[in-house]
Amino acid sequence: MKHDDAKILLEVQKNTELGMTAIDTILDKTSDDEFTLQLSRQSLQYAEIHNKALNRILKNEGEVYRGNQIADMMLKGSIHAGTVFNVSRPHLAEMLIQGSSRGITSMWKAMQHNQLATSEAVELAQELVDFEQENIERLRKWL
Repeated sequence: MKHDDAKILLEVQKNTELGMTAIDTILDKTSDDEFTLQLSRQSLQYAEIHNKALNRILKNEGEVYRGNQIADMMLKGSIHAGTVFNVSRPHLAEMLIQGSSRGITSMWKAMQHNQLATSEAVELAQELVDFEQENIERLRKWL
C-alpha cells in the first residue's frame, strides 16, 4: 500500500471513530426522539465509511488504525464537562457541529499532505468530508 494512501485511510478511520464516540457519548444526554434518530443515522454512516477504509487497508495489507484510549477518554471527558450545566439540543448540536468542523479540517490536511494518494483513497476522504458538511447542515436546524 502506498504511504500516502495509508495516511489518508488511517485519518478516515480516526475521524470516523471520533465521530462515533462523540455521538455515543451525546446520545446518553438527550431524550428527544427525533434528535436521537438523527444522531443514530449519523453514527451508522460513520461506521459505513470506517468499514470502507478498513476494507481497503486490509485488502492492501496495510496497517489498521488503533484508537488511543487516552484520546477516547479525553473526548468523552470533554463532552461530559461541556454538558454538566447544559444538555439542551442547541448546545449538543453546537458541540457536534464543532466536532464535524474539526474533522473536515483534519481530512483536508491529510489530503494536502498526501497528494500522491490514489484516487480511491482520496474519494473516500472526500466522501467523509461531504458527509461531515451534510451533518453540519442537518444539525443547524437544532441550533
